[in-house]
Amino acid sequence: MGLFRGSFTFMLGMGCGVYVAQNYNVPNVKKLFNTYVFLAKHIEETYRKPKKDSDD
Repeated sequence: MGLFRGSFTFMLGMGCGVYVAQNYNVPNVKKLFNTYVFLAKHIEETYRKPKKDSDD
């Protein structure tokens, strides 16, 4: 019974996801993620402490 219940839940979720993606303006998650990663890298490079020169 567990296999049937799990597959039914998966199919129901997939069907709802397809319906929402077709009928509503859903943002592109991959593009949004890449934008945030680029922004984080830019901020990290801007505010990074300068490297210390070790002349030992």
